[in-house]
Amino acid sequence: MEVKVLNVSGKETGAKVQLPDSVFGIEPNDHAIYLDVKQYLANQRQGTHKAKQRNEIAGSTRKLYKQKGTGGARAGSIKSPLFNGGGRVFGPQPRDYSFKLNKKLKSLARKSALSYKAKDNSILVLEDFSFDSIKTKNYIKLEADLNVTNEKTLLVVASAENNNVYLSSRNLKKSKVISVEQLNTYDVLNAGKLLLTTGAVKTLEEALAK
Repeated sequence: MEVKVLNVSGKETGAKVQLPDSVFGIEPNDHAIYLDVKQYLANQRQGTHKAKQRNEIAGSTRKLYKQKGTGGARAGSIKSPLFNGGGRVFGPQPRDYSFKLNKKLKSLARKSALSYKAKDNSILVLEDFSFDSIKTKNYIKLEADLNVTNEKTLLVVASAENNNVYLSSRNLKKSKVISVEQLNTYDVLNAGKLLLTTGAVKTLEEALAK
């Protein structure tokens, strides 16, 4: 798939870049995408939830009333789960939600997500650029020139060495800037438009075209 390269003003530079079919033109695997996104969201969870069981409640273990002869149900102590303020039965405990996925499956999921974007013509390729200073309005102007102001955008740059572009975008709700190493299936699918620099395309091809 051949795509025209744009500059930061949204004008065509005359250059074209080839998006390799091995990365951007495969038959997408929906189940691989599902597993990768599931893992990504699971890894975001802190898992610090905790409810006290009856042995952890601070309180007396005195038997409330005699075992038999009251006509009511048996009651051992005020910490019973049946009483207000008692312990919780099978409540949440701290746990780690992360799980393992094979590298090849994660690679397939990323390629599937990129192929969906290519199929929808939602990929713009920009020439490599950087900002001299950290200014949010620089990034707003970039998006306006590319006609993607009202869309969720994901800009993938070749490396995180020039931090100014990332810092300039950080205050914008619908914009995200990442390096190729940080690329994940969730972010690709969550964005309306995928912006790639020419350097990022080359690095992606080397990393995923196997």
